Amino acid sequence: MEKKYKVVGYAGDGSLPSIRTEDALKLTHLNVAFGHVRNDEIRIDHLKNLDRLEELKKVNPQLSILLSIGGWSAGGFSEAASTPEGRKLMAESAVKILKDHPFDGIDLDWEYPCYGEAGIHSSPSDKENFTYLLKEIRVALDGLGKETGKYYLLTIAAGADQYYIDGTEMNEVQKYLDYVQLMTYDMRGGFQTLTGHHTNLYTPTGDLFRISVNQSVNLFIQAGVPREKLVIGAAFYSRMWKDVPDKNNGVHQMTAGSGGYGPDYSQLAANYINVNGFTRFWDDEAKAPYLFDGSTFITYDDEESIQHKCEYVSKEELGGIMFWEYKCDNTYSLLDAMHKSLN
Repeated sequence: MEKKYKVVGYAGDGSLPSIRTEDALKLTHLNVAFGHVRNDEIRIDHLKNLDRLEELKKVNPQLSILLSIGGWSAGGFSEAASTPEGRKLMAESAVKILKDHPFDGIDLDWEYPCYGEAGIHSSPSDKENFTYLLKEIRVALDGLGKETGKYYLLTIAAGADQYYIDGTEMNEVQKYLDYVQLMTYDMRGGFQTLTGHHTNLYTPTGDLFRISVNQSVNLFIQAGVPREKLVIGAAFYSRMWKDVPDKNNGVHQMTAGSGGYGPDYSQLAANYINVNGFTRFWDDEAKAPYLFDGSTFITYDDEESIQHKCEYVSKEELGGIMFWEYKCDNTYSLLDAMHKSLN
C-alpha cells in the first residue's frame, strides 16, 4: 500500500465558505482557527461558519477537520493547565464541542508553554503541566470514542526552535499526540534586524541563526518525537525587510528595523515576483526563493520550495506537510504543488 502523507491546511473561520471543492479534495486534514480558552474552557461562540463543515465532509468524506485552539497572543492555557480542575474543565469542554460539531479532533496551538512573549500568562511549571493537560484531553477523547465508536485526533502546533523543546517535555508529550506540526515559518523576521529566509528547508552558508526546517526536524527527533509524527510547515505569506543594503541581493544584511509581515502569496504572484522592480532569486543551499529590488528583501515559499519540502518529507519518512493559511493563496498553486508532490 502506498504511504499516505498528511497535507494539513489551516483556515480561519472566515475562510471556510470560500474553500473550493478541488482544494477540499487535496487536503487530508483541515485545522479551523481558532477556538479560545476562557476560564479554563474552550470557547467557540465567536466562530460563525461551522455549518460549512458538513458540506466539506460531503465533498471529501476522507477529510479530517480539527478545531485549532489558541494562536499567537491567545492566552488561558497556562492558567487552565495549572490545576487538575482546570485541565479537567478544558478536556470536558473539548468533548462537548466534538459532540456538538462535526470536528474529528483538537489541535492545540499554545504559543508557547513557559514563554510570555506574546503577552500571555506563563510559568515555569507550564513545562510539566502541558504534558498533564494533553494527557487529560487524550483520555477524555478516548472516553468519547468509546461512546461513539470513532477515534478523535489530538495534535499540536509547535515552535520550530530549541526554545520550544526547552519549555516542554516532548518525549512525554508525543505519546498523547497523533502528530506534531512544526511551525517552520517566521523562523526569521519578527525580532531580527538581519535579513534571511523565514521558511527555508536547509541552513545556507553565512546564516548566523542556523535554524531551518531540517534543523527543526532533527531537534524534535532528538527530543524524542518519532519522525513519522512530524509534520513540517510551509508559509503562504512572506516576511519583508525595508531599507536593506544593496549587497548580496539583500541576503544576510543588517537593517535598522526588524522584519515584518510581507505580502501574502496572492499579492506576491500579482505584484512582486519579477515585476515592479523586484527580481526573484533562488538560494539553492537553502532551497528557498527570495525577492529583492535593491532596498526591500522578501522571503517566502513558492511551488519550487514546496516541492523540495515534499521531497524531504518523503526522503526523511516524516508525517507530512502543513501550511498557514488557506486564504493567503488565491492562485491555489501552492496547495496544488503539495498535492502533486506527495501523491
